[in-house]
Amino acid sequence: MDDQKTADHPTRTATRAGRGALVGAMFLMATSAIGPGFITQTTVFTDQLGAAFAFAIVVSILVDIAVQLNVWRVIGVSGMRAQDLANRVLPGAGYALAALVVLGGLVFNIGNIGGTALGMNAMFGMDVKLGGAISAVIAIAVFLSRRAGVAMDRIVVVLGVLMIGMVLYTAVVSDPPVGDALRQSVVPDQVSFLIITTLIGGTVGGYITYAGAHRLVDSGITGPEHVQLISRGSVTGILVTGVMRALLFLAVLGVVSGGAVLAADNPPASAFEHALGEVGVRVFGVILWAASITSVIGASYTSVSFLSGLLKDSSRRRNLAVVAFIAFCTVAFLVLGKAPADLLVLAGALNGLILPVGLAIILWVAARRGPDLLGGYRYPRWLLVIGVVVWLLTVYLGWNSLGGISDLWARS
Repeated sequence: MDDQKTADHPTRTATRAGRGALVGAMFLMATSAIGPGFITQTTVFTDQLGAAFAFAIVVSILVDIAVQLNVWRVIGVSGMRAQDLANRVLPGAGYALAALVVLGGLVFNIGNIGGTALGMNAMFGMDVKLGGAISAVIAIAVFLSRRAGVAMDRIVVVLGVLMIGMVLYTAVVSDPPVGDALRQSVVPDQVSFLIITTLIGGTVGGYITYAGAHRLVDSGITGPEHVQLISRGSVTGILVTGVMRALLFLAVLGVVSGGAVLAADNPPASAFEHALGEVGVRVFGVILWAASITSVIGASYTSVSFLSGLLKDSSRRRNLAVVAFIAFCTVAFLVLGKAPADLLVLAGALNGLILPVGLAIILWVAARRGPDLLGGYRYPRWLLVIGVVVWLLTVYLGWNSLGGISDLWARS
């Protein structure tokens, strides 16, 4: 009996490690989406639409689930990263996709470092440049640890749970009109398709699309035999993001429905201060810092995962490349103070193009290349149809994002 227990122990350990990696992938995707922009957008849109914003949240979550179900399933079952699949479908397409992701991730990561700096400032009154530098050192330490993958999985889970818990507390204290929000999640007083598309692009656009799925590949949770785990992870990851957005929406809704006017220069901090008093600024600082540093980790890890071919698929080389990526973004932040507005516009436009291009490749693999790239797995027709419908929406998003490039070109 003792021998049998000993023999089973490695299997149980591997199973626990696999579950830990799956949870880490879910939270990596979720916390990559929950960044400084996520917090600001949710606050501003709640202030604009009030309880009707609930409908936009519900619709965006459904679309996000459809996108990630397809992305995670194709990448997870194939065991190939997005750029490798793209090169198999159209030689050279993977390099173009990688260039878009890395450039967008680089610019937005400067903004993420800035978010950690502002979080440190709100928590401790610390100089923003010092706060950004300290936060970057913490993120770098994660990837210099001996078990970087495990460390990354754990920190995004812990900080993700911390953020949700603190926003939940704030939502309870602010006492929002929950009944009205529930009603308007189905029958809204007003609908803004622009806001809905903005939420979708911010949750599954750019590098965020591939954060969790690429983590699965690195963790070895791949192949048709893991399809149920892969699908469950993709949906749960989006739901984690949705819960965070819904709680933040309720927290702010309680404030604005009570007649408070949010400060124009920093609406989220103002909302937390109205809800919790002076301590609300500190709470906001913790949430902003946690959201920003997890986005730094997610953006850096995912961007570098698109360079895996150049790094010979060596985990040590990838970790050192992530360290260099974070260091470069930190130096840029310290020199510039923030990502230049024009670069943010350009990166946002590029991120808008990544989603339709990347999703088209995923759907092409599912529809035409299943036998050779998915190990003979029969891709569900219903999922493919939903994917195509959502892809048409992402094309619309991508087309609108081109306006950012044209405006930038006109100003230059």
